[in-house]
Amino acid sequence: MKIYSEDTIVSISTPLGENGIGIVRLSGNTAAEIAGKIFRPKDTNISLDKTPTHKLHYGHISSNGTVIDEVLVSVMRAPKTYTREDVVEINCHGGIVPLTKVLELCLKNGARLAQPGEFTQRAFLNGRIDLAQAEAVCDLIRAKTELASKIALQQLEGTLSQKIKTYREELINLLAHLEVSLDYIEEDIEFLSLDEIEDRVTKILSQIEKLLESADTGKILREGLKTAIVGKPNVGKSSLLNFLLREERAIVTPLPGTTRDIIEETVNLRGIPLVIIDTAGIREHSQDLIEKIGIERSKKTIEKAELILFVIDLSQPLSKEDIYIAKLINEFNPQVGADRPQAKVIIVGNKIDLPQAVDEKDLRQLSTINHQLSTIEISATLGKGIEKLEEEIYQRFIKAEFSQGDTVLITNLRHKESLLKAKESLLKAKEAIEKKLSFEFIALDLRQALDSLGEIVGETVTEDILDRVFSQFCVGK
Repeated sequence: MKIYSEDTIVSISTPLGENGIGIVRLSGNTAAEIAGKIFRPKDTNISLDKTPTHKLHYGHISSNGTVIDEVLVSVMRAPKTYTREDVVEINCHGGIVPLTKVLELCLKNGARLAQPGEFTQRAFLNGRIDLAQAEAVCDLIRAKTELASKIALQQLEGTLSQKIKTYREELINLLAHLEVSLDYIEEDIEFLSLDEIEDRVTKILSQIEKLLESADTGKILREGLKTAIVGKPNVGKSSLLNFLLREERAIVTPLPGTTRDIIEETVNLRGIPLVIIDTAGIREHSQDLIEKIGIERSKKTIEKAELILFVIDLSQPLSKEDIYIAKLINEFNPQVGADRPQAKVIIVGNKIDLPQAVDEKDLRQLSTINHQLSTIEISATLGKGIEKLEEEIYQRFIKAEFSQGDTVLITNLRHKESLLKAKESLLKAKEAIEKKLSFEFIALDLRQALDSLGEIVGETVTEDILDRVFSQFCVGK
């Protein structure tokens, strides 16, 4: 994305539609001048390009004597603005017509239409925020729960950036000692022993590894926990979905095979965005073509799930189909060491409001097939046990991270990739130390780790990285 920082950019910064207020935002050296050409103050003869900073002015936007809208215009002078450039915000009525007309007038008078994320990119390029904070702006906009919003806001305030900068400072200090040792190598002066260097590298490595441990939780908060509800036909999968959503989303009937296709919805479960997928009932053998297609889609859903809610009917004896599904989960859910983490599985024993036909021995039989299974008993129609199920999900995915009182999480895949590269470089540095190689080799690995950490906050950044980051933004932010 080619950026022309000398241009004054403009965009509509609020969603188009029927709203009380809509904002057209300009940023650049001529922002006030351009706005002044189309703004007519109501009571005074002020000039926007000369007005003091952070003042709000009432008047009209007009073109060739025709009033377009009644507005409030705020003028904010650099450097105390979002972009560290002059910024003007025209607060219009929120309809599509006034907003687009005001935008067109700004373009006609010298502004350029902003590219996606260009306001935030200018904030980064002008040094107001670092790259991790810029990404947190996007995360804050897209946050699906209050907890996800809290984490994004903390990153915007610099909690993650400060950790990364601390690691970088430790590496820079260590490299400085190595460089001095190399400069005076002929003097046979050793400023740091190999043991001291290894201790410092190990300390930084352990800090990075601890931060990496939070990546799975961070990903869940940012993107949602992919949750598959599976089971044989007519065990209450759709009833469970409806109760978790607190609405009648899926059709529920006593007839087996009512759900033929995948139903996907998102629900806020104690701060976790749960992306719930209700699958078609799984049978080992089916003659119905549509049902067979639904079953195949259910199998693919199991492969992609991070949490599997395996629903069984406690009012009926355990069947061959229940055993088949348990084996299917074990087959399609990869084991430890596969390309992605193994999904967590919870047996949801439904229909506890009816006489019971499944005992502990039956449940142990299912657990033997997949040792990670735990059981929660519920009644999806009455809502009994749902809170216990929600608590189990929360405990297994989120609470452990926050019980330590440290809420700095890795929520971004790019950050995780950079931390993994830094970890690899530090492991190479440790290997070089153990082999008692020259300080040049150790320093080379440490510099690579330093650069990898710099990618997170933007200290070492390429145009490709900037394109990757800011292409995810909406126009106007």
